[in-house]
Amino acid sequence: MKKLQDKVALITGGTSGIGKAVVQLFASEGAKVIFTGRRKSHGEKLVSELQEKGFPAEFIICDHTKKADCEKVLEDIQNAHDRLDILFNNAGIVTKGTAETTTEQDWDQTMAINVTAVWRMCRLAIPLMRANGGGVIVNNGSDWAVVGAPNALPYAVSKGAVAQLTRSIALDHAAENIRVNAICPGDTFVERWLEKGYFEHESPVRLQDAIAEAASSLPMKRFAAPEEIARSVLFLASDDSSFMTGQLLVVDGGNTAR
Repeated sequence: MKKLQDKVALITGGTSGIGKAVVQLFASEGAKVIFTGRRKSHGEKLVSELQEKGFPAEFIICDHTKKADCEKVLEDIQNAHDRLDILFNNAGIVTKGTAETTTEQDWDQTMAINVTAVWRMCRLAIPLMRANGGGVIVNNGSDWAVVGAPNALPYAVSKGAVAQLTRSIALDHAAENIRVNAICPGDTFVERWLEKGYFEHESPVRLQDAIAEAASSLPMKRFAAPEEIARSVLFLASDDSSFMTGQLLVVDGGNTAR
């Protein structure tokens, strides 16, 4: 039996990176997958790829900073499936800056997508889960949710808030069979690094060298692959973690062990 057979799963920010890897893995494990994103072409392409493999999937365009968009996603799921078993709050952004260099706009934008949207999606999903006897929420945190972060103040603060959201919501709803945990990934090589020119000053020939140099400070001397993080999300979303709630699962290649 597949681990998520016939479960209805919602993944936010599912068109690339960790979110995309989770969409693919959940679908292969038998879930009816609904995923969100802002890029229609990416979403539709992924749906086609999954359907070619015989996996049911649905893409919904959503800007999770907008209350109406979030409400529509849950309304669509309720109308189509009348249940939600799993929510993976993955949509988010990474912002750099210290207390002095962070702008008001960067701060507000980071909190809107990394914190407020996570709370909002939990708030909307919980009644639907409760009505069907329970469910599982997995929030995407960060190893910087548990340690300090240089030159990434807004991001680190937002992920610290995700940790507290996770613990508090878990306690509030544990008796309702709604489990809430967070995955806390370390550095993970995702597509957006290439799309946005993360190594924009490196020539194509030097790209792999630049990646290796950036990873050299990590204990395992490499970045995680999105698929590695996805397998940990699957653990938290499945019955394999049936007695876990309110926990932060750090998957960072040993980075926070130092």
